[in-house]
Amino acid sequence: MGFYQLKTRQNIPATKDEVWDFISSPKNLREITPDELDFEITSKDLPGKMYTGMIITYKVRPVLGIKMTWVTEITHVEDGQFFIDEQRIGPYSIWHHQHHIKEIEGGIEMTDIVSYKPPFGILGRIANSLIIKGQLKKIFSYREAAIVKRFGAW
Repeated sequence: MGFYQLKTRQNIPATKDEVWDFISSPKNLREITPDELDFEITSKDLPGKMYTGMIITYKVRPVLGIKMTWVTEITHVEDGQFFIDEQRIGPYSIWHHQHHIKEIEGGIEMTDIVSYKPPFGILGRIANSLIIKGQLKKIFSYREAAIVKRFGAW
């Protein structure tokens, strides 16, 4: 079937409000995205906070330097706890990304769960093994480093 999931966890020495304010603002997406993806938000007049039903459009170079449009919808928001974005237009057949935060002793635990399915059947499965899985891990490693830069190390 070619359906995959990537799960990451990071402890952050900050308050729930500080972390939520940062991750729930679409304007901060660029700060946590690697430069090589050439990420550009193309939505106009974005609000300061995500909300259920919000559509965000981007230009990004996810594969072989080919620039493409990516459109996501924020499908669920539980203020201060989690939000979910789902791809509507983009490189994947399915993209469902959960962003969770919870208080722990000394700070916040942030968990990302990405469930995805590459396009093109068997070719997508091969691409996942050779390229996609590693690229996603690299992107989330970059995000972890960007969060440490912003909030400090655990």
